Amino acid sequence: MESQLQKTYTTIFNSDEGQAYFAPGRINLIGEHTDYNGGHVFPAAITIGTYGIAEKRTDKKVRLYSENFSELGIIEFSLDDLSYQKEHDWTNYPKGMIRYLIEQGFSIDQGMNILFYGTIPNGAGLSSSASIELLTGVIVNDLFDLNADMLDLVKTGKRVENEFIGVNSGIMDQFAIGMGKKDQAILLDTNTLSYDLVPAVFGEYVVAIMNTNKRRELADSKYNERRAECEEALKRLQAQLKIDALGELDEQTFEDNTQLIDDETLIKRARHAVTENQRTLKAKKALQNGDLTAFGKLLNASHRSLQLDYEVTGVELDTLVEAAQKQPGVLGARMTGAGFGGCAIALVKEDVLDTFIEAVGQEYSEKIGYTADFYKAHIDDGARKL
Repeated sequence: MESQLQKTYTTIFNSDEGQAYFAPGRINLIGEHTDYNGGHVFPAAITIGTYGIAEKRTDKKVRLYSENFSELGIIEFSLDDLSYQKEHDWTNYPKGMIRYLIEQGFSIDQGMNILFYGTIPNGAGLSSSASIELLTGVIVNDLFDLNADMLDLVKTGKRVENEFIGVNSGIMDQFAIGMGKKDQAILLDTNTLSYDLVPAVFGEYVVAIMNTNKRRELADSKYNERRAECEEALKRLQAQLKIDALGELDEQTFEDNTQLIDDETLIKRARHAVTENQRTLKAKKALQNGDLTAFGKLLNASHRSLQLDYEVTGVELDTLVEAAQKQPGVLGARMTGAGFGGCAIALVKEDVLDTFIEAVGQEYSEKIGYTADFYKAHIDDGARKL
C-alpha cells in the first residue's frame, strides 16, 4: 500500500520526498449516543483507515489530493486564507485542523503537499472525517516539530467538526483514532476524558463490520434533534435531581423519576442514554472477565434500545442486525455509529465467517434491493507516522 502511494505521490506532486502516515477509522463496540449525554463510550481503532504522504513546501500553498476523489484533482489554498469554503469539499477537514492549530499558537509557516488515501468506505459511519482530521494533525505535528500532545490533536479535531464543519458531535471518534492501541478498546468517560484500556481479545471470534451501503450524512441526520431531546429531558430532571448529565443516573433512579420528564418521547430518548451507559460499563467487565457471551448479549440489548427507544436505526440496519443475530456462531450484533444507515457490527466465530456473510448478505439484498458490504476488523494502534 505504502509504496504504491509513494509512486502516486511522485506522479501527482513531482517529488519523491514525501513521508508516510496513517490514521485508523474506528468502531464503537458499545455506548452509542452516550457521548454527548455525559456517559461512557467503548470504541476501538481499526486497521481500516486513511493513509497520507506529505512534505513541506517553501511557499504558503497547501495542496491536497485524494485518491478517493481523484476527479476533484489537487485542491489548493493558502495559509493566508484558512476560511471554510464549500467548494473546497473534503479538504475543509485538513484546513480546519491547520487553522485551529495556528490559532492555538503553533508555528505552521510553510505550505505542504499531502496525498490522502482512505480505505474507509465513504459515508459508512466509521469516522472517515475524524480519521482525516487526526491524520492531518499527526502530519503537521511531525513536519513542523510542534510537540503537540495527542490529546491536543484530539480536541482540535473535535473543534473542527463542531465549529468549522458545523456538526454537533462528541469527542469519541477523534479520541479513539488518536489514542487507540492494538488489541485494546478504550472505555472513555466523555465527561472527564478519563479512560481505561481494556483488552479486546476475541479469541476464535472476529468483529465483522456490515455496511448497509445507505449513505448517512451526519450533519443532515436527526442527530441534532436527538441531542436536543436529551437536553430537554435532562433539564426537566434537574428540577429535582442534582445531576449535570443523563450519564450520571443508574436505571433505577431514572425509572423512579420519569414523571419529572412527563413526555413519552423524551422519556424514551433519556432511557436509552441511561441504559446504554450502564451497558457500556457492564461490557467492560464482561471483556475483562473474558465473558464473550455476556458481551454479545449486551450488543443485542444495545441495538434494541437504539431501535425502540432512540429510534435511530431504520429498516436497513434492522435488517442486517436481525439477520446477523440469528446466524450460528454469532454472539451478538448491533448498529454502530450515529445510525440512519452506515454500519453494524457482529461478533462472529471466524471459522463460519464466510457462511455468515453469504447468509446475511442474501437476506439483506432480498429485503432491501441492493447489497451490503462486509469487512473483518482488527483492532489497531492510533494515528501515527509509518
